[in-house]
Parts: sequence; C-alpha cells; structure tokens
Amino acid sequence: MRPDLTLPKYLAIGYLLVLVGVLSTVSVFIGLKWLPERVNVTQNGFRGTAMNQIVHPAAQRLLQANNLIPESSDPASPDGDKAVDVYENIQVLKDLSAEQFLRVMTSITEWVAPEEGCGYCHNLENLADDSLYTKKVARRMLEMTRHINLDWKAHVANTGVTCYTCHKGNPVPANIWFTSPDPQEKPGLMATNDGLGHPNAINASTSLQADPLTPLLLGKEPIRIAGKTALPAAPYGAPIQTTEQTYSLMMHMSSALGVNCTFCHNSRSFSDWSQSTPQRVTAWHGIQMARDLNALYLDPLKTTYPANRLGPIGDAPKLNCATCHQGANKPLLGVSMAKDYPELGGTPAP
Repeated sequence: MRPDLTLPKYLAIGYLLVLVGVLSTVSVFIGLKWLPERVNVTQNGFRGTAMNQIVHPAAQRLLQANNLIPESSDPASPDGDKAVDVYENIQVLKDLSAEQFLRVMTSITEWVAPEEGCGYCHNLENLADDSLYTKKVARRMLEMTRHINLDWKAHVANTGVTCYTCHKGNPVPANIWFTSPDPQEKPGLMATNDGLGHPNAINASTSLQADPLTPLLLGKEPIRIAGKTALPAAPYGAPIQTTEQTYSLMMHMSSALGVNCTFCHNSRSFSDWSQSTPQRVTAWHGIQMARDLNALYLDPLKTTYPANRLGPIGDAPKLNCATCHQGANKPLLGVSMAKDYPELGGTPAP
C-alpha cells in the first residue's frame, strides 16, 4: 500500500466509482424510456420510389383505441310475422321480419343515440308518429346504408358499412361538412382569393382552397389536372385555381385516410394509372360514391332539417372521406360489422 493512500481514501474512491456506475445505469434506463419510438414503414410500391407508408406506433395505438367495435347482438330470424304486419307506419325495411326489425332498431339506438335512447327519433307516446325530423332523416339514412352495401361494392367490397361506421355513438357524425360561403361575396381584395389562405379541417390545415368538396364531391367537376408537358403549351390545360382545388381535395383525402400521397400514387407521375397502386382504383370509386350519396341522399334533406342544423348558406350536412374513414385507410380498421347485420345489406329493387 502506498504510504500516501490510507484506507479511508481507498473507500472513498470505491464509493465514488459505485455511485458513478449507479448514476450511469439510471441514466441509460431514463434515456431508453424517452427515446422516440421507431416508426413503422411499409413498402407499397416500386423499389426505390419511396412509395412507403409511415405510421408512428403512438398514432397507431390511438387509432386502434378510436376504432373499438361494439359487440354484435344475437342474430334475428327472418321467419315469422313481417314488421309491416306488426308495427304501424313502416316505410323502410319492409322486407324484414318483426324480430329482425326490432334488432335493427335496438342496434341503431346503441350506435347513434346511446344516451338519448329511442326518444331521439321517436315520439315515445306514439312510435308511429312522424313529428320528429330525426325520424325522417333516419329513414333516409337506412336507405342510404343499404344502397352503399348493395350498389357500391366497388368501394366498400364485402366489408360494407353500418350506421356505426360514421356515427360511432354520436347522433351527428363527427366529420360532416357544409358549403362555404362564396369568397366572391367578400369586399375588397378578399374577393379574389378564391377561398385560399383559410386552413381548416377540410384542406388538411393548408392554405389551399377552403372548400374543394362542393365542386368535387357534390358537383362533378373534373379532378385530373396534371400537365403533359414540361412547359406550358397551347392549348393551355386547367387553370391554376383548378389545380389548387384538386390538390386541396387530395390533401383532404390523405388526412382523412391517414396515409401519404404514395398510398395511391407514384409521385414521379401522379397521373399515370399504370404506375399507381390498386388503392387508387378503390379511391376513384369512393369519389363517385361520395358524389352519389351527397346528391341523392344528403343534400336533398335540407328541406327536412330545422334551420339550426343547416349550413351558413342553408345547405344540409354532407359526407366526405373522413366521415367514414376517420383517419384510417379502412373504416373501423377493416373490420366488417355489416356481415353481422344482413338486415342492412340491401335488397334488390323489385
């Protein structure tokens, strides 16, 4: 032992080394705890083209929590008395048995108005009464649900939809939209902004057009605007306003489905279908479906709703991609509730 190092000094050095080791270990564990999680990357296109879908694990957990499926009720027999022979004023679901009809009504209450109960749509003293506007709207929504499941398999395939797909326990779906007031009605320089510079939930918080849905998901204006030449050439293609309108819709779709542009497109040539993914075909049918549903089922209900349920220009609430998808590339993460409810599968027209 060196004469200048006494035993207490050795002990002090030992304690110091132990303390350093403990602190280092604790620091490592704390660091590991707060390290950012690695994102999940899935290739869905050609090699080397960056056609990947990127999902953060935390976002995926939140998405799963927001897409829990309620337990299905016991199946109902199609046999026995028809609902129209048992109940009064049945205008929709006439083909169902009384048992099936009661099952659908009970399920709708759980899916749409679990707190309000049957009284949200019905006069509880007379269930056949049509005085509540919600009952008239519900009838039309049942017809629309059957129409989707029967006639729009090009988009919903055999997965189908139920009332829960959009409502998720809310009387009014979380994602509806109204036509924005015409920006040309505003005075001064704002009259020429064409709806730009107003970030909102529709345009994915960008400065693109605030309302691409009225012309593209209610109207039938063309969406394809990609130029075919490197420089402008006569005759010129779509104006820049149409391009901004299209990109605003595409941003909405990307946000609504929780995906990148490359979920459908190869970004080297957005317009080329041969380089696109199969999902682009499904999305195209989704656009046609949204137009069909808004024009035939939702917009005409503006004469049924009370004034407080209408938009700023007096239009009815309508649907867009987010109404069903709600941040998932497949509504309810692809789980089919419709298979457990054949009553909502639709019936062929007579």
